[in-house]
Amino acid sequence: MLHIGSIIKQKMIEQNRTVVWLAQQLSCGRANVYKIFDKHSIDTEVLKKLSIILNFDFFKLYSEEIANK
Repeated sequence: MLHIGSIIKQKMIEQNRTVVWLAQQLSCGRANVYKIFDKHSIDTEVLKKLSIILNFDFFKLYSEEIANK
């Protein structure tokens, strides 16, 4: 099972981005970004925004997980 929050954090780090930067992109506070990192699941609208901001299709990960079951 995916831990989407950890994957989002990993992608942010791979792109040498900071929590402050991501919070600004999402128009939220740093505390909310840290809460996202802790989540096992996430609202699809937020995931869509994160996919655009981080230029990575997070939905693809779920599709791959379904295809492998």
